[in-house]
Amino acid sequence: MAPKQPNSGLSVGLKKGHVVTPKELAPRPSDRKGKTSKRVHFARSLIREVAGFAPYEKRITELLKVGKDKRALKVAKRKLGTHKRAKRKREEMASALRKMR
Repeated sequence: MAPKQPNSGLSVGLKKGHVVTPKELAPRPSDRKGKTSKRVHFARSLIREVAGFAPYEKRITELLKVGKDKRALKVAKRKLGTHKRAKRKREEMASALRKMR
């Protein structure tokens, strides 16, 4: 898509209309949706460190160790419900394996 052109100031044409400077809007709370805060990130990492992995996560790591990526995805999908979540979990477990080595 082409970059946005400023208004020409003319009342006819493609970018017609009065030239105005866009108003700076304060960030809305909905803009933060999905981004984890530092506090939440710290809490989750601490819990992971103390509690370790769930049994199904351990099974996924074992499958990844032997190179059965597709089976690991299927196990994750069965436990988590969606393909997207399963792919993310498989990547998370693979990165955890890389950190261990």
